[in-house]
Amino acid sequence: MTILNTLDPDLNTERLKALPRIPHDEEGPVFAEPWQAQAFAMAVRLSEQGHFTWKEWAAALAAELKAAEDRGEPDDGTHYYEHWLATLERLVTAKAFSNPNEMLARKEAWAEAYRRTPHGKPVALAKGSS
Repeated sequence: MTILNTLDPDLNTERLKALPRIPHDEEGPVFAEPWQAQAFAMAVRLSEQGHFTWKEWAAALAAELKAAEDRGEPDDGTHYYEHWLATLERLVTAKAFSNPNEMLARKEAWAEAYRRTPHGKPVALAKGSS
């Protein structure tokens, strides 16, 4: 799956440069867990759809990283995508796409779904889950 805009590689480079301290290698962003790639893709897609600018995203992420630094959290990159997710949740709430209660209900529904799913089987939400 291509995450960034494949039609304009220069735009991709500029977008990545705008992101503070993103874990990457010579080929682009790297992810330790699937949820990290999914959160990354959601932010890119919402920006591409015009829900916020990439500059707005980068500024919000920088503010989140600065707040973590101010709290004394280590800047070793291991929590980068947790900050990415917090930024995404904050922007989604600010733009009224969702609210904290809806996001918590969805998180709890997924947690319940993976707890009842046998190992090696796909996790799916029960019908009617938020």
